Amino acid sequence: MNKKPPYTITEKAADNLAKIVEKVTRLEFGTGFKRDIKLHIENRIRTIHSSLAIEGNSLSLNDVTAVIEGKIIAGKQTEIREVKNAYAAYDKIMSFDPYSIDDFLKAHRLMTDGLVKESGRFRSGDVGVFNGDRVVHIGVRPHFVPGLMKELFGWARESNLHPVLKSAILHYEIETIHPFEDGNGRMGRLWQTLLLTKWNPLFAWIPMESVLYQNRPDYYRAIESARNANDSGVFIEFTLSSILDIIKLQEKLQEKHQVEHQDKHQVDLSERQRAALKSLTDKSLSRKELFAAIGLSADSRAFKRILEPLLISGFIAMTVADKPNSRLQKYRLTDKGRVAIGAT
Repeated sequence: MNKKPPYTITEKAADNLAKIVEKVTRLEFGTGFKRDIKLHIENRIRTIHSSLAIEGNSLSLNDVTAVIEGKIIAGKQTEIREVKNAYAAYDKIMSFDPYSIDDFLKAHRLMTDGLVKESGRFRSGDVGVFNGDRVVHIGVRPHFVPGLMKELFGWARESNLHPVLKSAILHYEIETIHPFEDGNGRMGRLWQTLLLTKWNPLFAWIPMESVLYQNRPDYYRAIESARNANDSGVFIEFTLSSILDIIKLQEKLQEKHQVEHQDKHQVDLSERQRAALKSLTDKSLSRKELFAAIGLSADSRAFKRILEPLLISGFIAMTVADKPNSRLQKYRLTDKGRVAIGAT
């Protein structure tokens, strides 16, 4: 049996996990985020810029955008190469197995190609993290790295812990083991995003790294506090708060986008939609019950025409938000829906 890494799930982390599950479900099924390809591209660029900036890459967001678009910019060639490499690594994120050492090394090769001698290989020498002249962290001795990484990935594969929590633990443990000559921070963040993406593909386009960049001092403190305690609980708590913040931001962007682009027919409720809202005034109903109440059959066409716009606009919500296809799924009226039909 693989050794379990030391971690504590705090009450705040557990609460944030529940909120993340609810919010990401709302983002997926209650907004247009899944179809917003333009925002996906912008977010991927933010992800790459932020993850590299944390490590000291000086290129601006506009510079990173230009590099990815194939334009020539003035800048250090190593920093330009970092952008191209990171783009290649994130572009293949869905193809990686988060519990495969081979894929982990393959991703590191993409991330550091042409930048470090031991690209795609565990380090052969000692390595440390410094803050000026002060030693912040010394990675484990190189001969222990392969065994510890195999043990970590083995535990993660076997563990039934929620993927969101597991992603934070792997991020922290990768930072602590420091398995590579260089690129450990980038790989820790990439691998957390990978685990989140395997749980819900939307995370391939949610720039968690941008929140970590904006809160760099707190990010570093969380890592150091966890190391001092020999327990990743503080880091898990911080990371989940960051994930929740970035999901909330994406939701706000979608709400703003919706307000700016709603056509008149989207704003005005049809008589059937008003009837559906009124039927939910004092009770929750299943899809079948709801359509029966307004005199229609619950087929997919009727759902897309009547219920889906109400969900996307926030007039109604699912009672089992984290399991959209649950047989126990029902729909309830939101405060926005009550206002729409004067039922406040």
